[in-house]
Amino acid sequence: MTQDFTTPNQPVTPINPVDMAKLQSLNTVGTISYVLHLIVAVGAVIPGGQFGPMLLIAALVIDLLKRGDAEGTWHASHFRWRIRTVVIAGALYLVTAPLWLLFLVPGWIAWTVISIWFLFRIVTGFLAMNKGQAMEVSA
Repeated sequence: MTQDFTTPNQPVTPINPVDMAKLQSLNTVGTISYVLHLIVAVGAVIPGGQFGPMLLIAALVIDLLKRGDAEGTWHASHFRWRIRTVVIAGALYLVTAPLWLLFLVPGWIAWTVISIWFLFRIVTGFLAMNKGQAMEVSA
């Protein structure tokens, strides 16, 4: 069974085999990236479950290298979504890092909130991609 890559309110038009192969390839890349992000996100909210930044860097590199292939498709919004999520979370972690040095509990609270936000963004994006839906352009 093939996945329907249309958006609501958009007429269903036949997709030529080349475009279908491109969309399936982008879907595979997106799935790999979302799974890597998801592993990192779950590890961030489980105490002692840190899987290291290497998976996140790998996912970010995949997204940066493959985002050009997605231009003109609804998958482009998912590449932007994942890249922005990592950049925003990274910036928030850096800004709140001094809280760990000065005050342990506020640092823990800040990083927990950021990690939950990161997990929410990844799950939201993954679910939308699996439904064949583009992500909103907002941060």
